[in-house]
Amino acid sequence: MEQKVPYSDNPKVQKQIDKIVKHNSRSQHLILHALHVIERFIAIVTIVILLAALALEIYHIIIGGAEYLSDVNHILHELLTIVVGMEFVRMLVDTTPANILEVLTLAIPRHVVLSHDDPWNNLAGVACIAGLFAIRRYLVRRSELKEDIIEAP
Repeated sequence: MEQKVPYSDNPKVQKQIDKIVKHNSRSQHLILHALHVIERFIAIVTIVILLAALALEIYHIIIGGAEYLSDVNHILHELLTIVVGMEFVRMLVDTTPANILEVLTLAIPRHVVLSHDDPWNNLAGVACIAGLFAIRRYLVRRSELKEDIIEAP
């Protein structure tokens, strides 16, 4: 959305207005750039933590052997948390409606599968998933979805 720049017939006043507008534009650009740098830093820190969690989980699988593998619920919890975290990083780097829906499409089923709630909570989770698919189908532009599908390996 473009802002209207005030206009004055007095050249001195107009010069001051132009100077203020240019300063505001520069400071706004600087703030946006700083926010992008912070987002990238958070994404990098999150990736490092997720890779460490994955390495730790692999270590536990190797050391624990069959006894560790018997607790499938714990393994699913850890691995799906890492997957949702990776999708979160992808959303941080490229914030589009399609990526946000992708994170929610992974996070909600993870909760439904791993939590052993009452049937009403499970029904609410299924309704949320159906709502996400409806949103993706009817509210997200097809060009965004096609870009996402093409970029995926």
